[in-house]
Amino acid sequence: MIKIGLTGSIGMGKSTVAAMFERLGVPVFDADAEVHKLQAKGGAALPQIEAAFPGTTSSKGLDRGKLGTAVFGNKPALKMLEAIIHPLVGKAQRAFLRRHRRKPMILLDIPLLFEGEGWKHCDLTVTVSAPYDIQRARVLARPGMNAAKFDAIVKAQLPDAEKRARADVVIPTGGGKIATWRAVKRLVSCLRDPKRRYRV
Repeated sequence: MIKIGLTGSIGMGKSTVAAMFERLGVPVFDADAEVHKLQAKGGAALPQIEAAFPGTTSSKGLDRGKLGTAVFGNKPALKMLEAIIHPLVGKAQRAFLRRHRRKPMILLDIPLLFEGEGWKHCDLTVTVSAPYDIQRARVLARPGMNAAKFDAIVKAQLPDAEKRARADVVIPTGGGKIATWRAVKRLVSCLRDPKRRYRV
């Protein structure tokens, strides 16, 4: 099995690219989706989060606003939250790998691939990237987003240039979905046939 680690900054098109891999028959583990599941109504992380951050959960699940207030700008609190979430996501990822152990390749969609040690467990790392002006326009088009919030998110993330430098493969997403689809399709084809050399 080839384990592909996928990452990319906000607005770079990571979710779109992950969906393309899935369309090509590559099983995808979505770390963000797993976090949402853990924090939703009845989620496995809720009791621990409530114990660490009282009043941030209810019978409906996590109150993201209250939790955000509790951890924003507070590194010890953020570390505490990560210590709750990361092992649970890791457990779900291991179960995913067991389910798909006979597949020739799988994709691990991990936003913080390079910020943590997730990249060490991958055979190939892929970063999606687009020019800054395209990234900014995409993100500002989202509901509830503004320039100040976008700038804060970008500042908190590992720079795109560093992600590109560390990745084995960079998939450009600034040229439209058709060009991105062709790049993803070429990569998957090359991984299925090692004799082919991948070019963006």
